[in-house]
Amino acid sequence: MTDLINPAVTTTAGDSLNGQPYAYSRVQLVEPDWTRMPGWKDVTDEEWRSVQWQRSHCVKNVRQLREVMGDLLEDRVYDDLERDQAERATMSMLLPPQMLNTIVPEGAAAGAAYTEAFYADPVRRYMLPVFTDRRTDWPSHPHAARDSLHEHEMWATEGLTHRYPTKVLAEILPTCPQYCGHCTRMDLVGNSTPVIEKLKFTIKPQQRLDDMLDYLRRSPGVRDVVVSGGDVANMPWPRLESFLTSLLEIENIRDIRLATKALMGMPQHWLSDDVRAGVERVARIGRDRGVMIAMHTHVNAAQSVTPLVAEATKAMFDAGLRDVRNQGVLMRGVNDSVPQLLDLCFALLDGATITPYYFYMCDMIPFSEHWRVSVRDAQHLQHGILGYLPGFATPRIVCDVPYVGKRWVHQLDEYDEVRGISYWRKNYRTGIEQQDPEALNRQYEYYDPIDTLPAEGQAWWTQHAGDSLAEAEKRAAASRGASESQKLIQIT
Repeated sequence: MTDLINPAVTTTAGDSLNGQPYAYSRVQLVEPDWTRMPGWKDVTDEEWRSVQWQRSHCVKNVRQLREVMGDLLEDRVYDDLERDQAERATMSMLLPPQMLNTIVPEGAAAGAAYTEAFYADPVRRYMLPVFTDRRTDWPSHPHAARDSLHEHEMWATEGLTHRYPTKVLAEILPTCPQYCGHCTRMDLVGNSTPVIEKLKFTIKPQQRLDDMLDYLRRSPGVRDVVVSGGDVANMPWPRLESFLTSLLEIENIRDIRLATKALMGMPQHWLSDDVRAGVERVARIGRDRGVMIAMHTHVNAAQSVTPLVAEATKAMFDAGLRDVRNQGVLMRGVNDSVPQLLDLCFALLDGATITPYYFYMCDMIPFSEHWRVSVRDAQHLQHGILGYLPGFATPRIVCDVPYVGKRWVHQLDEYDEVRGISYWRKNYRTGIEQQDPEALNRQYEYYDPIDTLPAEGQAWWTQHAGDSLAEAEKRAAASRGASESQKLIQIT
């Protein structure tokens, strides 16, 4: 990657770039023409705006993708997809029409041209991964883990992760309207794939929500709840509204964040009349109680921000939400350059009034090495985007360090760049470390992708690697066992 600490600027003052490494230009949002797809050539605007139509026409397998794309793509794409689904995919295929429509948004000539554009497309690269995307030398890091952040170990009740002192993550359901190939919760979310047998919730859904609420009532130190999953857009609105209303009755809860990629992937959901009315009711209660309710979405490429996304965001503001923020994931081949990141941030900010908030480094799950970037490259990218955006809308690039949590990429304690091992410390105890006297003194490790290391580092890992997928399975089993022990501790 280019050295962005000292970027090579070849332009001069007065030319089209005005002498700057990045030239800002406001871009008008455009909804791609879905009728360019043979399978959707007769779809009306009314149908496209219908959430029921979007849900019922999601692409779930290669056969359905063929039906939509017709003769636009060559057969090699479908063969590549099928092999990946059989041998590498940790997430099953699920794309709403809205998302598929943003892949190669300007279209191309059918056949080789469209196929090459499809392969190169950033949205395709993380939503429809193919076998030839994956690395063959290091498809998984030796320290990859199904539950790479050890969230299950920190479950206070089933699905309620208490990692930070004042914040919890409520995984209220295990499904989404769309499945991202790089999903950090691939151990729990979505259908099982040939290579990953998914963890299942064991408690009935309503009892699981009741247990979460009961824990929060008994935990006055918690003030902030991220309501996630899965994706809250997949929970029937009456049940979600009931849970949110109950949260708002707990005196110590002062922040509620709704996590939904569907604001981008299926904005039709958030534009439906019943959902908008429900959000308005919840927001009114929150406003009366002085509780800040915001929405967090997940956009990784500028082309995903369309007029429908902007319209849905405006609807959420009109309904009374305090803010809408974006938490993207930093991935090779998707958004790992300064222009890509800044184009995305300005599309969010200018086009849809969504605040760029975080870019997470892609987590160390199995078969994710082709997406991950090194800490050093993430630091260069952070440096490269500074100074262009308003301070409040300049996203931090963060590394979610196992057993630690979010850390700005410049906060590392030590860094062995030859072996790609960074060392981190923290200033709080997670929910499983209350009695651990060394938790605040210990160094915690994070690992760069091995293919990004110098030859000496790659040789070291070749000697010390072992069977990474088998080790990931062992760590997943240990994590699940730890979560059961943790829940028993909370009960007793």
